[in-house]
Amino acid sequence: MQWATNHPDTAKERCKSEASEPTVALRPPASVCTLERMGAAFPTRLSFMRILLRRMGSEQWRIDRRYFDLNSDGFGTAVYTVHLPERAYSLVAVANPLADEDRTDRVIASAWDAAFVLFDGIPSASDVDRLRSQAPLQEAGRFEATDLVISRANRSLRLFQHVCDCLSRGEQPQAGRLNEVGYLMRTTAVYGNGKFGVSDRSRIASRPETQNSFQAEMLTVYLIRQFTFDQLEHIASQKDPDQAVTLDPDLKRSLGIGNATGLGMAPFVVSHPELLHQWFAARETAIARVRSLSDIPPQKIARAVALQKRASQHVSEWQTGDQDYTDRNRRLTEDLGRLAAWLDQVDPEQTSGRLWDELFHYGQRAFGLDGQELLGALLVELYPEVADALDAMFHTKEKRDIRVTDTVGETLDRLNTRYGWTDRFDFSKPSENARFWYVSENKLEPRFGRRAEEPGADREMPVAIARDMAAFRRALSESDRDQTLMIFLQQYPEYRHLARRAQSLEDHPYGEIQDNLIGDNCSPLDILRFKLACFGAAKFDPKSSLWTRITLFQGAPLINELIEPWADDWWLSVSPQSN
Repeated sequence: MQWATNHPDTAKERCKSEASEPTVALRPPASVCTLERMGAAFPTRLSFMRILLRRMGSEQWRIDRRYFDLNSDGFGTAVYTVHLPERAYSLVAVANPLADEDRTDRVIASAWDAAFVLFDGIPSASDVDRLRSQAPLQEAGRFEATDLVISRANRSLRLFQHVCDCLSRGEQPQAGRLNEVGYLMRTTAVYGNGKFGVSDRSRIASRPETQNSFQAEMLTVYLIRQFTFDQLEHIASQKDPDQAVTLDPDLKRSLGIGNATGLGMAPFVVSHPELLHQWFAARETAIARVRSLSDIPPQKIARAVALQKRASQHVSEWQTGDQDYTDRNRRLTEDLGRLAAWLDQVDPEQTSGRLWDELFHYGQRAFGLDGQELLGALLVELYPEVADALDAMFHTKEKRDIRVTDTVGETLDRLNTRYGWTDRFDFSKPSENARFWYVSENKLEPRFGRRAEEPGADREMPVAIARDMAAFRRALSESDRDQTLMIFLQQYPEYRHLARRAQSLEDHPYGEIQDNLIGDNCSPLDILRFKLACFGAAKFDPKSSLWTRITLFQGAPLINELIEPWADDWWLSVSPQSN
């Protein structure tokens, strides 16, 4: 998708300049930083997967399959190397036989169809030998500083076999059959940042290609996707070398990598509030930039209509067994119909005002939360240039100093302004303290317990920000306003981490989830969906309030297509039959 096909460069520069400093106010944190709205998030062009693939295309990263030693059943080892302008990364893939009864999405599994390691550089033969033995062990393995990310995955067995059988007969599978699942393989974990002995993030944090959020992890998943295609076609060719064909590129593009995601992601956004702010602020700034535009050309209205149709098709192809999501998607379909009607009545010759701001306000009045958030993502998709400089801000430095010379009164006044939202909750009620977060002993994974029924509340994770900040404010209000914070914290050291947190977020208004994360009504799924949407995931299929299945890189360009003009146009992808 090239701007030059729609507008002259002068128009592009005018819109770029007009949108760089939005005159429409950003939505306030009280509106967007709530569980309910976070649980309605959709991917945008600022999603981490899109950021990665844009860089791969613009810098013309080259991907080689350096080593491919699989037997006729697809078991063995493969190595893919990605060549960047200044360095290389390699994915080492190890596929082993797995009994059907051992195939599970649960994190307690100890065996998988395939295991993967993203290696920093080009592995030697001894490195490959080491990872061939250690990668299948995953958290029980021994890893070195060169090992950046580990992952494991299972085949979607029936679909994988069906597609393999089709290709071996010289036939292409039906697109509709592929869309029922959306992937040939799904990961059950993608671990980086020092987890289970892999390299700490500090090794790569300053590199341009990996300083943004989860770029190494997204690269790992993208390479896993390529491995699934190669493994599939290899098995098919071994079954019948004379008749077998490769999978059609359109069908390949429609397949992503599945993922089963649970509670492990949720506490991350609480423990990294500065980063959470960046994620929110970038998206809200992009939306405000589009809303600030005026004099909308007819081509943009036509593009909005096309994106509305694509979104409607995407929702119609969204498979989920969750009744709540089924009902929400029915309402979302109705909202998309209202959007189509609104766009249809726009007069292309009478768009001198802020058309998109008018549409945004209409959506706020007429749409449900899902429709509102999808509309925001659609507006950002209309203008690639509004993301200029924003897609480089998905990282931050976390500082944890305390200004101990502040007075109690000054601290309390600031907290009352920033954390007044905690007054919505009465923590003397059992319902507001019903849950607690802890880390399991066997897998070192976060869990969500019931305080009155399960042991471990004495070891809960510091996730209850609303409750703890309310207690901190209360303690400050009962102290001498002229007393220094240093003296106060000497008397009440349990509030030290909260003072540090509050001060570090003074310039990060989107840094807190403004909700009670230990209340009986808290659904961790809302946090999971928000974070996964930031990744770029779509087609959420909740299996409970604690975990969901999603698809990554569905619709994304293949490795030989990254430099194509249309390579970044895969927001809310649809099956090839609908393109």
